[in-house]
Amino acid sequence: MEQLILVCGKWSFYRNSWFFLVDKSKGGRVVGAGRKTSFMQLMRMVCEEFGLDLNKEEVQLSYLLPKKVLDSLPADTPPVFICNSTQFLAYLQQIKTETTRLCVEIQTKSTEGKPMEEDSSDGSQQSSPGAEEIWPENRNDDGEDTSRFDYCDDPDGASSDDEEYGTTKGRFAKEEDDGDGMNGSGNQIPEFRGCGSVDLVVGERFNTKTELELRLKMLTVALKFDYNVGNSTPTLLTAKCWVEGCSWRVRATTVGQSPAFYIKTYVQHHSCSITERSARARQATYKILGCLYKDFVGGVGQRVLPSHVADGLNRRYGLRVDYWKAHRSLRFARQLVSGSFESGYQDLPTYLYMIRRANPGTLTKLEVDDADRFKYLFIAFSASIHGFRFMRKVVVVDGTFLQGKYRGTLLIATTQDGNFNIFPIAFGIVDTENDESWEWFFTQLHRVIPDDEELAVISDRHGSISRAIAIVYPLASRGVCTYHFRKNVMLKFRGKESYKLVKKAAAAYRLVDFNLIFAQIQALDPELHNYLVNADVRWWTRVHFPGNTYNFTTSNIAECMNKVLSDARGYPIVELVDEARSMLTRWFAARRRKASLMKTFLTTGVEKLLESRVDNSKLWTAQEIDDDQIQVTCGGILHVVNITARMCTCRRFDLDKIPCVHALADALSANIPRVTLAHPYHRAESVSNAYAKVVMPRDISQPAPQVVSDKVCKPPKLR
Repeated sequence: MEQLILVCGKWSFYRNSWFFLVDKSKGGRVVGAGRKTSFMQLMRMVCEEFGLDLNKEEVQLSYLLPKKVLDSLPADTPPVFICNSTQFLAYLQQIKTETTRLCVEIQTKSTEGKPMEEDSSDGSQQSSPGAEEIWPENRNDDGEDTSRFDYCDDPDGASSDDEEYGTTKGRFAKEEDDGDGMNGSGNQIPEFRGCGSVDLVVGERFNTKTELELRLKMLTVALKFDYNVGNSTPTLLTAKCWVEGCSWRVRATTVGQSPAFYIKTYVQHHSCSITERSARARQATYKILGCLYKDFVGGVGQRVLPSHVADGLNRRYGLRVDYWKAHRSLRFARQLVSGSFESGYQDLPTYLYMIRRANPGTLTKLEVDDADRFKYLFIAFSASIHGFRFMRKVVVVDGTFLQGKYRGTLLIATTQDGNFNIFPIAFGIVDTENDESWEWFFTQLHRVIPDDEELAVISDRHGSISRAIAIVYPLASRGVCTYHFRKNVMLKFRGKESYKLVKKAAAAYRLVDFNLIFAQIQALDPELHNYLVNADVRWWTRVHFPGNTYNFTTSNIAECMNKVLSDARGYPIVELVDEARSMLTRWFAARRRKASLMKTFLTTGVEKLLESRVDNSKLWTAQEIDDDQIQVTCGGILHVVNITARMCTCRRFDLDKIPCVHALADALSANIPRVTLAHPYHRAESVSNAYAKVVMPRDISQPAPQVVSDKVCKPPKLR
């Protein structure tokens, strides 16, 4: 394990030499890495250390060769950029003889996904001050003073809109705008990276002879020629252009007992005619094209399509690749990056052990069938288990299908912190959503969140979820997502006016308001009224709900989690779980930092919500009734507030646990500190405590015990 020294900054070319201008505001970092660390893992470590988001920033890693090496090279020799695992291994080999820091360059991407150069007229490195938080102002379409307080300001773009109470315009707008540089129809070609040249360099190191031979094959495919092998032994490889008399040749040998090959002689230029050497071009198999594309053309994320691969290879090397060969090349390239889907299941027991070792208290459960085939997986990180103690007792669950070779379903349990951000609790992977899988998931979740009369569980109207909750959480209150419920009503009854009335009925705080709206629905559409009654008003209305859902009315926060993990849903299972872990690492670090910067007693989100309410509360007149109760009036409207019981006849104070405008008017007249009226979960201290624990990546410092590595987990049967 080597210790890597990371510094941020920018390369500058001055007087025929290269210099790295360090950004002192970002500081340095020290991380551990070894030969088993892949380039993807290295990038994740860098992003986690500096709080970077690859969806918004372009990150380049590079280093300058040691002085004793540069002395034998031209003065303008550029830095060496690390763009794949092979180059990273070469860097690790380099620092064994002389310590060399790893330089991190960061460029902000534009909305098209292209990096934007920093505007610096004097050419100096500029540090980026922390951007101020921008909080959106929103009102529901009824004109009520209900600024949306269910959102997420995370860099991953997760957001939730429960407080819109079914306003679909904001919801669909977010889903349509979601994307990371792949706008429009989805067929737009992504920006292709220039990760060095496929050509060889004298002194270049290859870990094995096989790696060198693969590179030669990629080179000949890219440059459209072929070669003949002269000598091929365990310690020597020579090759020359197949055209007799051509000057192109390469010679590589090992050094000492190491199996690594080094380029000793390389004549790059051909003396033969292009028409001659291209007459015998090596067959471009999908494996060679996959390696070529991954290492020297572009990324292999889930948004990359075969057409992008074909176009990228054509633009860079002039290669014409049909769709199906591009498809196979892309699939092979993804296996090189993330491993195969089969190896993902094979590595799962070891991965879970290393996660538990790095995060003591983490709960995992891997279940296989009698044939050792994967069946179910559950994981709840210790940081989430600890943080839930500082959350309101509402759990939102949802499931979404996986897109990999073996399909399956991802189950997610989430809640919301006191600053209205999504808080992931647990993840599960099952074959499909049915009675058995949901009961199993809730049984595991019961280890994290015990059954409680104060607990509320919200989901869509999936029958298996209802039956599983009744078995595992009989004391908890069951609620359905009002957005999905209203969507079903709209599809079933096709009435725009009735849809609006159902939305108002579901969102009503007071029973008198609900009864008035429900009577209008009955008069307008008796069939719809019967449907709503049969659907059980305790499940889909705020006013009749037996427990307390606070501002939760939809399963949107769980669906937002699905959206954040949408690309990872096509990864092998270990990469999928690790992507979720990486997301938690980023979110917890960012929110812990934000919580430490909160200077107010309440969270920033609640403070923003109360701004307009505090101003409006000054318009109300308070009149004492007794020691606990006060009536407040404004423009002929009267409400009674009981500060001691934290209640108001408008019922917003009762249900949301955030002071309504009437409670604020009462507190103002009684000279009571208004910040004390909000639920303790909305205090900045509670949010800070919720994110106090960290989410660590897997501990690879030591191998897993033999009893763990011997566990068998085979892929499930193809569906």
